Amino acid sequence: MKKRKVKQNLILGIGNILHKDDGVGVHVVNEIAETISDLPDYVEVFEGGTFGYDLLPVMSGRKKIVIIDALKINDEPGSVYRFPASHLTDCNNKFSLHDIGVKKIINMLMLMGESPEIEIIGIVPEDISSFDIGISDSVKKSIPKAVECILEAAV
Repeated sequence: MKKRKVKQNLILGIGNILHKDDGVGVHVVNEIAETISDLPDYVEVFEGGTFGYDLLPVMSGRKKIVIIDALKINDEPGSVYRFPASHLTDCNNKFSLHDIGVKKIINMLMLMGESPEIEIIGIVPEDISSFDIGISDSVKKSIPKAVECILEAAV
C-alpha cells in the first residue's frame, strides 16, 4: 500500500453538524472546499466532524494547522476570533471549543513529538442545543470573515 504524501498545512473544521451552530467548523471548511479553487498545493482542507482522537493521524506531520470550531464564550453570535492554540493551554479552558476537547487533542499531538504551529479560528455560536442541521443566520453571515482569517493563517 502506497503511503499518501502529507501536505504541509492543514485547515481542519470540527464540530457536530447535528447540533446547529456547533457544526460551524464543518460548514466553513465545506464552504472553502466548494468555493476556493486556487488553494496552494501545500494546503489540505479536512472535515473533522466529531472524530476526536481519530484526528491525530490527520494532524500528524504538519507544519501548520488551522482549526475552525464553535467558540463558546459570551459574545455576539457570529463573532470571529483568531488566536494561537497556546491560549487554550495557557487559559485553563477559558476557551472551551468542543466536547471532545481541542486542548486534549493538541496536547496528545505534542506528546507524540509533533510541534506544528497551530492557530484557532473560533466562531461564537447562537444555538448549539437544537437538534438541527444548518447554522443560524448570525453565524452564516460571519463565514466570509472566518474564511478570510483562515486563508490568512493557512497560506
